[in-house]
Amino acid sequence: MSDAPRRPAGFPSKETVTAFIRDSAVPVGKREIARAFKLSGTADRERLKALLKELEAEGVVERGRGKRVAPPQSLPEVAVLVIAGVQEDGELQARPLTWTGEGSPPRIFLLPEKKSGLPPLAEGDRILAKLRRVNERLYEGRTIRRIESAEGRILGVYRAAPEGGRVVPTDKRNKTAFLVLPANRNEAEPGDLVLADILPAGRLGMPQARVAERLGSVEEPRSISLIAIHSHGIPADFPYAALNEASRAKPPTPTGRDDLRAVPLVTIDGADARDFDDAVFAEPDSDPANEGGWHLLVAIADVAYYVRPGTALDRTAFDRGNSVYFPDRVVPMLPEALSNDLCSLRPGEDRACLAVHMWIDRHGALLRHRFVRGLMRSAARLTYEQVQAARDGRPDEVTAPLLEPVILPLYGAYSLLWQARGRRGTLELDLPERRIRIDERGRVAEIAPRERLDSHRLIEEFMIAANVAAAESLEAAGMPLLYRVHDQPQMAKLEGLREFLGDLGYSLPKVEALKPEHFTRILQKAEGRPESPLVSEIILRAQSQAVYSPENLGHFGLALERYAHFTSPIRRYADLIVHRALIRAHKLGVGGLDDEAVAALPDIGEHISKAERRAALAERDSIDRYTAAHLADRVGESFSGRISGVSRFGLFVRLDESGADGLVPAGTLPDDQYEHDEKAHALVGKRWGRAYRLGARVRLVLREADFLTGSTLLTLWEEKAGEDPLAAALPRPSGSRPQRRGG
Repeated sequence: MSDAPRRPAGFPSKETVTAFIRDSAVPVGKREIARAFKLSGTADRERLKALLKELEAEGVVERGRGKRVAPPQSLPEVAVLVIAGVQEDGELQARPLTWTGEGSPPRIFLLPEKKSGLPPLAEGDRILAKLRRVNERLYEGRTIRRIESAEGRILGVYRAAPEGGRVVPTDKRNKTAFLVLPANRNEAEPGDLVLADILPAGRLGMPQARVAERLGSVEEPRSISLIAIHSHGIPADFPYAALNEASRAKPPTPTGRDDLRAVPLVTIDGADARDFDDAVFAEPDSDPANEGGWHLLVAIADVAYYVRPGTALDRTAFDRGNSVYFPDRVVPMLPEALSNDLCSLRPGEDRACLAVHMWIDRHGALLRHRFVRGLMRSAARLTYEQVQAARDGRPDEVTAPLLEPVILPLYGAYSLLWQARGRRGTLELDLPERRIRIDERGRVAEIAPRERLDSHRLIEEFMIAANVAAAESLEAAGMPLLYRVHDQPQMAKLEGLREFLGDLGYSLPKVEALKPEHFTRILQKAEGRPESPLVSEIILRAQSQAVYSPENLGHFGLALERYAHFTSPIRRYADLIVHRALIRAHKLGVGGLDDEAVAALPDIGEHISKAERRAALAERDSIDRYTAAHLADRVGESFSGRISGVSRFGLFVRLDESGADGLVPAGTLPDDQYEHDEKAHALVGKRWGRAYRLGARVRLVLREADFLTGSTLLTLWEEKAGEDPLAAALPRPSGSRPQRRGG
């Protein structure tokens, strides 16, 4: 007897036809549907035609080419694709050339091409491909043929020119300007930031482009983050369906929730924070068996209640992966109706939350925990500076009444968590972080190191404890989850690091399994010495990258066996997945993790890890551009700095004053031809042997600072006879350089 599933006798139901269309790998027509259900005769054909029209009117299916139907926002069976990237294993990912659906298009992975003697496909190439749908967000593609002479889309500035105009790319790696004929200008004005489509190249003349979209004047301060957003493909606009769902969201009723409104939970964030998604509380444990222990409560906005699996909000959040933070704006993962309202734990307002009760002993060890779905009311919105000032004896009118009942207990619990952290032997890399402050005109007012207070560490330790509790709770329930994993450093990197540290007089033990504390001891030994920043930098570079994965590799840096992100579902999709898993595992109501997501955890982890890296690159890019804009009127001045990177084409230098990064091209180094010594992290002169090594202090002159490309070029200070070398690190006397503007 055949094991093939039987089709129901008679005419199929609407649900059965819908399921057949949804499960098909390609769009289907009436003929395929009729054949599958053994329909024949005029009556059946007319009935099927009417059913398909009904499904289309309801939005259950969409009609494409050749009157074939497929689920909404599906791709056609054959489409023009653009190669979007090459994975580490060589697998190609593509995107459709045109996409009119909501949010980002589905992912497309290409099957290997047949051997053709042509060079491998590269990012930006276009192909005609046959597609097979795996699920609503994933397709397989097979190349039919390559499409030549099409190079994609660029971001640039439109400039006037006699024969029409020019688009000058914002990417500093692209030195090609593109001709824009009057017919292709699309009303662009000189100085406009534009997206332009590159046109097929002719045999003669400049390459041409057509302006596709105007983004505003490049002179506007907001253009700096816009360049980063578009350069890195950050989804900035929400589809209508997601905005509509967010606008219709309503708070839940208290039914079935723990009432936490009497607990004086507080939020502690930066002064410029716009959303508050975590709140904390601590009190001494009343259990006599846990003398000296504490009861902690961490409450997180219940994003999973509002963002349900399979909805437009969920698809949009998945595509974005995380919020992206720029000096002048945030590109949020969720619309403002949620991120700044219903999921923001504003003081004095009832808010839905997912909370964890934790009990720690007098040594800071986590004894037990319990997750609940609750209703809370924040007692206050506090800043890190406020809380620290109150703890240091300078409370204000907001923190004074909270000092004894709320703030001091938080520090009491934190002191135990901090001690436990020290005993675990975590990797303590204290690298300076730049903070760019924007004034009311949108321009850089200040670039300064970001201050690190005990109040920052307090919140970090509470969040780490909650993240550990989430991982332990899901493991105990047998529920699959996405871990935040940080693997041990790779052996090849360790050998290079061991040799480099040895040259500096530091010994990295040759043990079978290195621990974070081995690195921390070296960092402590180097503290206060001239090479301390270099040691921190080189140890950081040896570490593996943290990612999201359903496979638990532990968190090396935090010295934790299991760790999952639970505390920020408003800005990280990984945390939303963990919330859904907890809801399902502990039967806490609606919005739990579904079977489809459980099966797709590896793909989800890979996607959001890539989205996180994309966000980090965009954020760093915007900081580089803002920094270049800030330095633009100081070209010709001298600065002191430290070599932060070495490559065959030059030295990367971090300036002491602002923390800005710039490049000293190898061709500008004095009196020699330089070779890159990778092991020594140095450029070494072939003739005279002069070496410029990672971590070395240098004096420099600023030669170029271009915010449009984010390029900051420097040259080494040329010391003059009889000149004080220390004075060379200071600005030259008035008259020998451009004067600084402003204060």
